[in-house]
Amino acid sequence: MKFHYLLLMLSVICVGCAQSKGKRITEFSQNDIDSGILVDVRTPEEYSSGHLDNAVNINWFDTDFVKKVDTIQRNKPIYVYCKKGGRSAKAAHVLDSLGFKQVIDLEGGYDAYMAKKKD
Repeated sequence: MKFHYLLLMLSVICVGCAQSKGKRITEFSQNDIDSGILVDVRTPEEYSSGHLDNAVNINWFDTDFVKKVDTIQRNKPIYVYCKKGGRSAKAAHVLDSLGFKQVIDLEGGYDAYMAKKKD
């Protein structure tokens, strides 16, 4: 019984220590980007068809994705988005594993941002 309790406590602690967080892209503001770095992980073609202001494009599908993101400052919050949220969630996990201090996945992606903008 003690082992199960210890295992449960360790699981809770590990989940609580995760640095990657999520935030709806529709709640993202200019104040956020002033303090951090915005990374668009879509393809260059998707990026060129429209992107958030001040976003840096680093294609998730590039074979040297890790090498490219490794050049980003680690001490600033990193905001990551893609088209709908799948690639950015994966990219946020990779950034966490590389030791970035604060990674925020902008959930919903560029499509959600544009849908809100049209409202």
